[in-house]
Amino acid sequence: MKKIYFLCLFATSVFAQKDLNVMTYNIRLAIPADGDNQWNNRKENLASTIKFYEADICSMQEAFIIQIRDLEKLLPDSYAWVGKGRDDGKEAGEFSCIFYRKDKFNMLATNTFWLNEHPETVGLGWEAKYNRIVTYAKFERKSDKKVFFVFNTHFDHVAVVARRESAKLLLTKIKEIAGTTPTIITGDFNAKPASEPIQIITDPNNPDHLTDTESLSETPHYGPFSSFTAFQSKEEEGMHIDYIFLKNGDFKVKKHATISQIWNGRFGSDHHPVLAVISF
Repeated sequence: MKKIYFLCLFATSVFAQKDLNVMTYNIRLAIPADGDNQWNNRKENLASTIKFYEADICSMQEAFIIQIRDLEKLLPDSYAWVGKGRDDGKEAGEFSCIFYRKDKFNMLATNTFWLNEHPETVGLGWEAKYNRIVTYAKFERKSDKKVFFVFNTHFDHVAVVARRESAKLLLTKIKEIAGTTPTIITGDFNAKPASEPIQIITDPNNPDHLTDTESLSETPHYGPFSSFTAFQSKEEEGMHIDYIFLKNGDFKVKKHATISQIWNGRFGSDHHPVLAVISF
C-alpha cells in the first residue's frame, strides 16, 4: 500500500511539473516624470505580482538595468535573467529581458538581435523611433530534460512599417534559430489583434505562423481585454497589445489572463501583465 501511495504521489508531482506559468510584462521604464507612478513607488507591487502568480518565465519590456537590479533583490534567489540593452548590446537603453526559474530550468543559450535590416547590428529599422530588439533563450526543463525556446520583443509604437517588417523578421528568425523546437513568444507588440502585424504573425496560411495562447485556452480568458492601462483605473478601450504566442510542440493552454491588480489606486505598471498557464 505504501509503495502504491508513493508512486501516485510521484506521478502527481511529475504531472504538475509539466505546467509552465508564463508571463509577459511591460514594466514601464523608470523615469521621474511619472510622478506618483515612478518606479520606486511601484516596484515592490510589481515584484509581488510575479511572485504571487509563481511565474516560471517572466518576459519583460522597457526594463532599464537599474530596474533589473532592483528585481534581482526583490524576487527570490531562484530567479535569474538574460538580456542586453537595446542601445549598445550591453547595458544601455531598455532591455527585453527574460526572467526565469533557475531551479526549474537550465539556460542553454541566449542572444539578442535587432529589428532592422541588419539584425546582428545595433540600429534603427524601417522608420522606427527607437532601437527595437528580440532577446531569446534556449532552456532545458530539469524535471524531464525537455528543451524549448523563449523569444521576447517590443515592437515600435510609432512606425507602421517598422511593426510590419518586424513581424516578418520575427517569424524568419524564429524559424532560423528554433527550427522545430517548442517555442514561446512574448512581448508588447504595440498592435491590436486585427492589425497588420498580428495578422502577419498569426496567418494560418503561413507555415511559420504563431498561435495566440488566448485562442487555445481551455478556460475562457480572465480579466480585461485591454492590456495597456496608461496608469488609469478605467480600462483603456481596445488596447489589447501584449501577447503570448506559441509555435511547435504539443502545447496545451490551461488558462489565459490579463491581471489587473491595483494597490491603493496604483498599478504595478502602465501595462497589465498577461499570464498563460501552459503544459507540454
